[in-house]
Amino acid sequence: MKRALQTLRKLPRMVWILGALSLANDSASDMIYPLIPLYLSAVLMAGPRALGLIEGVAEASSSVLKLAAGVLADRSRRMRGWIGSGYVVSGLARPLIGLSTSWLGVLGCRLADRAGKGLRSAPRDALLSLSVTPEQRGLAFGLHRAMDDAGAVIGPLVAAALLAWGLSLRAIFLWSVVPAVAVIVLASRIPEPAIRVPVIRAGFDWRVGQLPPAFRRYLVTLGLFTLGNSSNMFLLLRAEQIGASAERVVLMWVLYSAVAMLLSTPLSALSDRLGRIRVLGSAWAAYAVAYLVIGLLPQADWALWLAFVLYGTVTAALEGTEKALVADLVEGERSGTAYGWYNLVAGLMLLPASLIFGALWQSVSAAVAFGFGALCAVGATVLLTRWVASPSSPASMGA
Repeated sequence: MKRALQTLRKLPRMVWILGALSLANDSASDMIYPLIPLYLSAVLMAGPRALGLIEGVAEASSSVLKLAAGVLADRSRRMRGWIGSGYVVSGLARPLIGLSTSWLGVLGCRLADRAGKGLRSAPRDALLSLSVTPEQRGLAFGLHRAMDDAGAVIGPLVAAALLAWGLSLRAIFLWSVVPAVAVIVLASRIPEPAIRVPVIRAGFDWRVGQLPPAFRRYLVTLGLFTLGNSSNMFLLLRAEQIGASAERVVLMWVLYSAVAMLLSTPLSALSDRLGRIRVLGSAWAAYAVAYLVIGLLPQADWALWLAFVLYGTVTAALEGTEKALVADLVEGERSGTAYGWYNLVAGLMLLPASLIFGALWQSVSAAVAFGFGALCAVGATVLLTRWVASPSSPASMGA
């Protein structure tokens, strides 16, 4: 424990600043996130197909902004403006869901929220990667993810308390403006990076062909995995479908987020020692198992709580390791562009992923939809270990 604390203290101040901002932002975001599928189904009378369309379109649209913001951040090295404006847009958009009277209104608010995420994601990830040494990447991204997940614990707990006090879903959405103001204040205090990477003076060069072949193989593999990685809102809708109340759904989301928060730092840091491919491949395989379990459960009993624990454990090993692998494959002045492409692929594939998932659920069954997600995860795991981890890849073993 003492050694772990010493290792964390060695991380630069920038890592902690960005982590604190993510914690505050996700406290605001996850105050309402687990309530959106309930709001759509119980208040607006919209089904899984509408949920899939909303989440898919919102995430896919934001992914285009992620690439543009990443490329422009590489050119100017002025990352503060992109990061700050992204948090402001999201913070102002989320409370407006409470004023929506149809699922189209929810779609508009989610589009604005995800646009803010598109503006900030790639510049923030690039800034984080440039702030640490290669040996600290897994730890830094894992810590950032853990603080992000801490906000995902605080937000739903606040929502559960408000539900217990008798507030309506619509009122809780409106009250989310309060933590959003704190996010905006924190975002205004982000410093410009002290690290000086040569500014790119060329034109707007977004071409993926200019990036290393191993990174391009990784993008293809990530795309396949994301095709089966639909919105987490389907997990919450599944919990409601098999008998969980609104309060229990929120608490299950808290449990999932708490597990991810506690394990993100150690599991992502494990990739610094064991290698990105080994850790990420194991996480993707475990994801397939978690999806199958959730899709096949007949009722919301103790097994569903365990399934959310398993899914939280899987999530803890995913994002930090995925982003650390990006930094391994593309270093230096193109880091913003690389993270833009990473976020673009992950975001664009969420559109067909959510549409396919929603259609399979509504037309066939939830078990078939979750089974499709598990199949994509298995295929991606095979590609990751056999194709991305080729002898020519600097991250073939990762350690």
